[in-house]
Amino acid sequence: MKLLRYGPAGAEKPGMLDASGTIRDLSGVIADLKGDALSPAGLAKLAALDASKLPAVSGNPRLGPPVTGLTNFICIGLNYADHAAETGAAIPKEPIVFIKSLGALCGPNDDVIIPKGSVKTDWEVELAVIIGSKAKCVSEDAAMDHVAGYAVCNDVSEREWQIERGGTWDKGKGCDTFGPLGPWLVTKDEIADPQDLAMTLDVDGHRMQNGSTRTMIFGVRHLVSYVSHFITLHPGDVISTGTPPGVGLGQKPPVFLKAGQTMTLAIQGLGEQTQRTVAYEG
Repeated sequence: MKLLRYGPAGAEKPGMLDASGTIRDLSGVIADLKGDALSPAGLAKLAALDASKLPAVSGNPRLGPPVTGLTNFICIGLNYADHAAETGAAIPKEPIVFIKSLGALCGPNDDVIIPKGSVKTDWEVELAVIIGSKAKCVSEDAAMDHVAGYAVCNDVSEREWQIERGGTWDKGKGCDTFGPLGPWLVTKDEIADPQDLAMTLDVDGHRMQNGSTRTMIFGVRHLVSYVSHFITLHPGDVISTGTPPGVGLGQKPPVFLKAGQTMTLAIQGLGEQTQRTVAYEG
C-alpha cells in the first residue's frame, strides 16, 4: 500500500493511493496515520479494504508528511561508504545517531526555508524507515517486525551550523522545513529489498546525487535494532538512514542552496518529492 496524508498543513486527512494513482479518503476508517493504525494489525485492516469503494479525492491537494504523532525523528550520519569518502571522513565503527527536531518535519513538496543567516544550506536524499510498533532493545532478527514501511526524506542541513558552530550536528539539522517526508509511506511488503534501491537528487534539473542503498554501511535491520537499544521507538517514528555521495559539501568547490532553486528527489519504488527554496522572512 501507499498511504499518505493530504490537505492544508495542520489539518491533513489520511488517505491511500489506489492502483490508478487516485487518492482515496481514509478518514471514515481511521482518524489519522498514527499509533495503532501503523501496527501490523492496523495495516492489515487497511490492506483488506476495497479502495474503489472509498471516496475519491478530487483535484491536486497538498500532501503532508505521511505519518503524524511521532515521538522521534532520528537520523544516521555518514552511513554510505562513498559519501564518507567524499567528505574525507573515516568509516564509522558504529552508527552515528542524531536527532532532528520534529519542527523540521514537513510535506514532501512544501517550500524549504533557507534560515536567517545561512550560507551553507545543503541537500541529502535519504531512505526513511517508518516504525509501526513499539521497539525497545529488539534483536536484528526481530527488527523488521517493527517496521511499517519506507518513505523518501530530504535531510536538509546547514553545514556551517552543523560543523563549525560548536561541534553538535543537531543545530544544523533541525531548522523549520528541514525534513520533507513523503510523498507517501510505502508498506514494507512492496519493497523486496530496502538494501537495493536507486536514489537520486537533482537541483534545478542537474543531477547531484545518483546512488543506491547498496552502499549503506549499516543496513535497515541493523539500524532499527541498534537505535532501539538507546531510544525507544514508537509508531510513526522516523529513522532517516543516511545519504549517498553528491551533497553540496562534497562538490569541488562546495556548492550550497540559494533561494529560488528547486530540488527533486526520488527513490526507486517510493515516489518523488520536489521542494522550492525560499528566503527566510521574519
